[in-house]
Amino acid sequence: MSWDPKNPGRGPWGDRPPPIEDVVRKFEESVQSSFKSVKSRLPGVWILLVVALIVWTASGIYIVSPDEVGVVKRFGAMVRTTQPGPHWHVPFPVETVLKPRVTKVHRVELGFRTVSSGPPARYREVPSEALMLTGDANIVALEFIVQYRIKDAVAFLFNVRGQEKTIKDAAEAAMREVVGKNRIDEVLTEGKLQVQEDTKILLQEILDRYEAGLKIDAVQLQDVLPPKQVIAAFKDVASAKEDREKTENLSMGYRNDILPKAKGMAEQIINEAEAYKEAKISQAKGDVSRFLQVLQEYRKAKDVTRTRIYLETMEEVMGRMEKMIVDEKTQEKMLPYLPLERMPRGGAGKKQK
Repeated sequence: MSWDPKNPGRGPWGDRPPPIEDVVRKFEESVQSSFKSVKSRLPGVWILLVVALIVWTASGIYIVSPDEVGVVKRFGAMVRTTQPGPHWHVPFPVETVLKPRVTKVHRVELGFRTVSSGPPARYREVPSEALMLTGDANIVALEFIVQYRIKDAVAFLFNVRGQEKTIKDAAEAAMREVVGKNRIDEVLTEGKLQVQEDTKILLQEILDRYEAGLKIDAVQLQDVLPPKQVIAAFKDVASAKEDREKTENLSMGYRNDILPKAKGMAEQIINEAEAYKEAKISQAKGDVSRFLQVLQEYRKAKDVTRTRIYLETMEEVMGRMEKMIVDEKTQEKMLPYLPLERMPRGGAGKKQK
């Protein structure tokens, strides 16, 4: 009767424990029987191990798409990056791969959320993000979108935790700072483009200081409205500004119409004056030249020249009036006659006075 460890009282030794030699012998017999059982199943185990090894090795094959960058981690630490195409890494749990999309333009909404893209699209306002204070102490509700891309995959994955929340917080802070430096009129009307550009520059500076590995493509304002309590007053102000711009445009049109005409008239007057000046100068030069020629002839024959000038002058003067030539002898016999009836009455009245 063999000894039963579970019931030592039934062995040949009664209630006493068996000798150590019997215990060791029984253990050796048990191990040998187990080894023989495993040895009989050994070919099937090796096949399973080989298949498992092949599957495990094949699990390390991965493909990086054209718009992605592969980032390989070994026990959680980044070891290398891979470009688009097929690659292999040591399978899990040794190495793992992250594949962020670096060419995709990501979008973050602030001040609102898109509930449904529609159609029709439906949105939900987020006042805690939209309400901002302007530089002239006015409140404005501002909704905008930030578009960004990943420019450094390693920095994006390992330098900042919660990337989207970080972008939202930084974008909101940048927009509040820019709006706080502008008056409400500029934010609502002609200053929108400048607000977008300033916010984009400031947000990029903040993310660069964080080394977030992101590039801001655009900051786009969607709706910029005053608080609901004063919308009517702001609409009146906007209408007044439109009227002012309309009046300014009309004034500029009138100005652009009048100024060319005035400049043309001025140019015409100046040209006429220049022509008159040139004519007078030429006439004066001609008179001087003629006078000098006459003077030269006068010096050669003073009596003849004097007589000729006198005759020419009398011819010019007498040619414009009625005249009668009377001989000296006949003149002694004639009675002088003054034709008073031909004299103007006004002149006669003046003489009488």
